[in-house]
Amino acid sequence: MKKLLVLTLLNLLCYHAFAQSAKTAAKTSGNPVFPGWYADPEGIIFNKTFWIYPTFSAPYNKQVHMDAFSSKDLVTWTKHPNILDTSAIKWAKRAMWAPSIIEKDKKYYLFFGANDIQNDNEKGGIGVAVADRPEGPFKDYLGKPLIDKFYNGAQPIDQFVFKDKDGQYYLFYGGWKHCNVAKLKTDFTGFIPFEDGKMFREITPENYVEGPFMFIRNGKYYFMWSEGGWTGPNYSVAYAVADSPFGPFERVGKILQQDPKVATGAGHHSVIQVPGKDEWYIVYHRRPLTETDGNHRETCIDIMSFDDKGMINPVKITREGVKPVRIK
Repeated sequence: MKKLLVLTLLNLLCYHAFAQSAKTAAKTSGNPVFPGWYADPEGIIFNKTFWIYPTFSAPYNKQVHMDAFSSKDLVTWTKHPNILDTSAIKWAKRAMWAPSIIEKDKKYYLFFGANDIQNDNEKGGIGVAVADRPEGPFKDYLGKPLIDKFYNGAQPIDQFVFKDKDGQYYLFYGGWKHCNVAKLKTDFTGFIPFEDGKMFREITPENYVEGPFMFIRNGKYYFMWSEGGWTGPNYSVAYAVADSPFGPFERVGKILQQDPKVATGAGHHSVIQVPGKDEWYIVYHRRPLTETDGNHRETCIDIMSFDDKGMINPVKITREGVKPVRIK
């Protein structure tokens, strides 16, 4: 009897170990990676931790705060609620969205769009908030927008801050089918003019709509953007490659778009590279097949890869998401 009990316990332990092993081996992030309606996600790494800063996807008059999410492995995410809201940004009244964040001198600078201004006479545009920690709380850095006018036809939204190889910081931004780049001052309080005296240089590629993003791989500048309408099924991401952050950017083609079997409206993305590895992930939003409300967008992660010529392979959007990844 005792022998039988021991064997039974051993069998149970073996089964449990096998089940746990199978579960661990099969474990993925799933898509969406966290619950709730969130869009325009910026993925980034701070202190060996993955972070995602998305738009809280709601009607403009309710889209007045931001949450952040952190993870050690891309699979299990922790929510950091209300890292910024309009009570901290006195000039922002509605529609805070598309955050972009960067760390400099142990401070975290969060760039965001607010108020969805339609002309130069309305108050709003692109602002900057600052915090001592990536989870905030963030406070208004300037007390006013960093950009509050239309330059070269670009609506001041969808900002992305980029650090070049030489340490210079640039701001890429723009809606309404125009994209500008501007050279940031070292303290992020304004801009430095280019050699020709212009403050904002237009770099709009073919079919650009909004959502610019840039990264460097093997010395090449990959410029990416969103195409189509954000409320529609054909929202998507395309890219170009150049030898300079100013282009010229000749469109290569789409690499992220809907899969009618999985989800629609896949767009407004960012990219994460695992440090020291040629391992890349695309963080983006999409709309579930069951949803028709334009604001019902969810944040997802999938693998992004390259071919032998350095071109980006079309991304396969999945329900499974990605396997655990840890930064050593």
